[in-house]
Amino acid sequence: MSRKSGRSPLALNYRAIESVVPFANNARQHPRAQIRKLQRSLQLYGWTNPLIIDDEGNLICGHGRLEAAKLNGETQVPVISLGQMSEADRRAYIIADNKLAETATWSKALLRSELSGLLELGYDIEMTGFEMFEVDGIINFDDAGEESNEDRVDLPEASRVPVCRLGDHWQIGKHALVIGDGRSQEVVGRLLAGERAHMVMIDPPYGNRIANNVSGNGKIKHGNFVMGSGEVSLPEFGKTLLRPAFQTITKHCEPGAIAFVFMDWRGAPHLLAAAEGVFHEVKNLIVWIKNPGLGAFYRSAHELCYVFKVSDGKHTSNIALGKRNRTNVWRYPSANVFRKGRMLDLSEHPTIKCRYMTRDAILDVSKRGDVVLDTFAGSGTTGVACEMIGRRARLVELDPTYGDVILRRLGEATSCEPLLDGVTPLAEVAAFRRGDGE
Repeated sequence: MSRKSGRSPLALNYRAIESVVPFANNARQHPRAQIRKLQRSLQLYGWTNPLIIDDEGNLICGHGRLEAAKLNGETQVPVISLGQMSEADRRAYIIADNKLAETATWSKALLRSELSGLLELGYDIEMTGFEMFEVDGIINFDDAGEESNEDRVDLPEASRVPVCRLGDHWQIGKHALVIGDGRSQEVVGRLLAGERAHMVMIDPPYGNRIANNVSGNGKIKHGNFVMGSGEVSLPEFGKTLLRPAFQTITKHCEPGAIAFVFMDWRGAPHLLAAAEGVFHEVKNLIVWIKNPGLGAFYRSAHELCYVFKVSDGKHTSNIALGKRNRTNVWRYPSANVFRKGRMLDLSEHPTIKCRYMTRDAILDVSKRGDVVLDTFAGSGTTGVACEMIGRRARLVELDPTYGDVILRRLGEATSCEPLLDGVTPLAEVAAFRRGDGE
């Protein structure tokens, strides 16, 4: 191996692109997707890193950039010649140039900060070379442990008159909530205001009575949901609640949108019957393992989540990308697990879902800025999860009491005061309505 000293200053020159000769045995492979990224980078930033050649025009560094330049139709490329190199030096440095770059590491905190800042500026984040799903992972997953910072707030007194009223349309930061029937085309159309949902996440009532069933004989007592709590038979529940809700969803989604629909084992066959001929296809069935279970004749330690493709078209799938390794068995703690905050979880909603489970499902099939529709919003977990990962929640909840819970949770998550019709702050509305001003 030769060692040279006293080299001449490097000179930048331009050379005809066809005169640059790639190394035939270059072990570093450049997939088409990477070449496309380099092509876009050259178009936006220009040449910031010239090609490195020897005196005979043999390419040493920049094989990917050369291919990108060809795709851009360039005829001249900037080059720096390293002069005469032995064959061994040239072959070794072609490997070293690629390998040495791999030994660098990222400061996760600084990278998270920089990417977040670019997103706030509205910058096309994929110009950094990261895919959007990678950015989601970097920004939204804290190395310190996900649940360590989970906080809770007090539930308003159960006897208190709710602030929300049927027909209300609330804006909470970039999220929106309508108090109304999620089966209604008019209600959902008003909520979306001309937009279409990129995905759906719903947890409809299961057609079972809540009182003394979910809450049992413990400290937390729940009333029944305002609909879907056993007032009709399960087959009728599927026909009168689920099927109309599904039909409304299909009218307000982008082609290929994915819908997650939670259900217990009793309601599963009726859910499938309701979805038949409405949704395009069943993509999968998720089993959520939650423990300990509830019930008497075998304690139920799981819930089901059907994954539907709402309509024909290409759907977003981040499931197998990067380091994500997702299966159709999800293991997340449920509100029934004893831990700090459990009683507040249970007091908010009898079938409250884990916000981290909801977050991960949303990450699977959506991109930042996408609209996520939940027409059975309950305690607002979908909205909280959307705020965590830069999606826009569009929520419908029929029960004004749970509407209040949603406003409180989303207001706290976003640090934004909920605004009625996008104008009047929640505090003013509460003072007026509870003061019998309405």
